[in-house]
Amino acid sequence: MKLLLDQDVYFSTARFLREAGHDVITAGEIGCSQSSDSHLLNLAKEQGRIFVTRDSDFGGLVFVKGLGSGVIYLRILPATLDSVHKELRKVLMSYSEEALKKAFVVVEHARHRFRKL
Repeated sequence: MKLLLDQDVYFSTARFLREAGHDVITAGEIGCSQSSDSHLLNLAKEQGRIFVTRDSDFGGLVFVKGLGSGVIYLRILPATLDSVHKELRKVLMSYSEEALKKAFVVVEHARHRFRKL
């Protein structure tokens, strides 16, 4: 899957996704670490990528303002890293890339919620 990671996503999560074979770019790698949230969402949509973040503000941008496309919101802390990565793997294997591009998915310890946009 093609993913764009927000600047707040842990480096270990980027490595985890790359090792799983996903096409991952980070906001920092493309010079967008200081970009606005709306710019990042639109960039992900333009590039056909699913946006991955730890920032809960993206729910409002997606649902209230109708910006961007698919978002995976990680509720992750260093103490829950392994269990959230396990659930993230489950999400990426359970849903197609096209389905995820049309959804807001909250991934947390041992569960996830999938909401169509």
